Amino acid sequence: MSAMKMNVLSFKDNIRVLHFTWFAFFLSFVMWFNLAPFKESVMAAFDLTPQEWKTLLILNVALTIPARIVIGMLVDRFGPKILYSLLLGFSSVLCFLFAMSNSFEMMAIMRFLMGFVGAGFVIGIRMIGEWFPAKQVGVAEGIYGGWGNFGSAAAAFTLPTLALMYGGDNGWRYAMATTGVISLVYAVIYYFSVHNTPKGSTYFKPKKSGAMEVTSKGDFLLYAIMNLPMYAALAVLNWKLGPANLGMLGATAELAIYALLAAVLIYQFSHIYRINKHVFTVEVPEIHRYKFKQVAVLDLAYMVTFGSELAVVSMLPGFFMDTFGLTQVLAGMLAAGYAFMNLVARPGGGLFSDKFGRKKTLMFLLAGLIVGYILMSQIGSGWWIPLAVIVTMMCSFFVQAGEGAVFAMVPLVKRRMTGQVAGMAGAYGNVGAVTFLTVFSFVTPQVFFLVIAAAAVVTLGAVALFMEEPAGHMAEVLPDGTVEMIDVT
Repeated sequence: MSAMKMNVLSFKDNIRVLHFTWFAFFLSFVMWFNLAPFKESVMAAFDLTPQEWKTLLILNVALTIPARIVIGMLVDRFGPKILYSLLLGFSSVLCFLFAMSNSFEMMAIMRFLMGFVGAGFVIGIRMIGEWFPAKQVGVAEGIYGGWGNFGSAAAAFTLPTLALMYGGDNGWRYAMATTGVISLVYAVIYYFSVHNTPKGSTYFKPKKSGAMEVTSKGDFLLYAIMNLPMYAALAVLNWKLGPANLGMLGATAELAIYALLAAVLIYQFSHIYRINKHVFTVEVPEIHRYKFKQVAVLDLAYMVTFGSELAVVSMLPGFFMDTFGLTQVLAGMLAAGYAFMNLVARPGGGLFSDKFGRKKTLMFLLAGLIVGYILMSQIGSGWWIPLAVIVTMMCSFFVQAGEGAVFAMVPLVKRRMTGQVAGMAGAYGNVGAVTFLTVFSFVTPQVFFLVIAAAAVVTLGAVALFMEEPAGHMAEVLPDGTVEMIDVT
């Protein structure tokens, strides 16, 4: 059955699982971005400086970098059903604690921990990959990601109004806490409503855990190199919080965190070697091989697509307030247009990828993203506000369709490692978010948009040179030793 024939209005079989799973992701995004619409309220309540506000935005996306790697490994091992339920329940508690914060320091800690909720994306990627065939997986992952990412738009559009309905200076706290209550209830609903695989299907697990498996010496080196930017992004955040900048960390604490990051990196490299040392002495059979360069290119593509989306939805309400002198509620509603495009753009990117090819689609969408951010860099106070919103939504279409195209490819790399591939690509999305938001803390919004465009130019070149279109079948070995061939065309 083709992607075009998939009846998304149904509530049976794999479509039922799709609907339950995208709503879990939607709630995770509502919680993750329930801070962005309340810039005015939070800054007034705690007398924050602009730099302290921007720091909260960076902290909000930082922990997701390691969290997506860890969750990717756990979901491959334990399955998406239990992992998504636990994540929603845990994140709801963090949401309550942030709403109860009584100091900037407590807010900063809770916002950093809230980044863990962003790892939920990886869980659903594995779930959808299990329930849909290759010819439908692009559009299915796009619907999952698009409706899930729409949670940030829903937060921007509804939460300021909800806060006004609660009334008083603490209305924003009650609005945030409400998102936590809904998530806690849904964690239970999700657990009792889905299964990891269709009846009779095998849930493939990695042979080893602790690091991704690679299948050649060159892939081993590339995998090791691709781990470095994730730690570098966290090191940049540590520097940003240190005495040379915001002063939230003392010199001793800053050095201690650098040492911890170095220790974790060395530990990670040791695991990479332990899992993959055989590639230096034994040739991996063809049936088990895959090309890690496919993962690396998808990482970069997701860094400039989803990474830029996270950064932009974090700063856009404030940007519209400052540029056009709008109220908090109106700025949130207009900024929601950027994430609103997820409803059609991300499924559209997956659908185009299924229909026209993975590489060609991704290259076209990256080119559109570049043009979109160049246009956004020109937005200023003299612009007609509806035109600014139109340009923003046009740019966001290419950004989010690009995300859909990336994750139309992810489940086709190696089925039993889908969670880990999704985890690494997802982590790179947050590497981009931390990097771009750090840049934003030093430059004007106009330069910020141009930096994203420049990063996308480099990524477009990498996709053109190194990405390969998947062809034929993917082989997976069943527990009894027999081989199952999975169609990836």
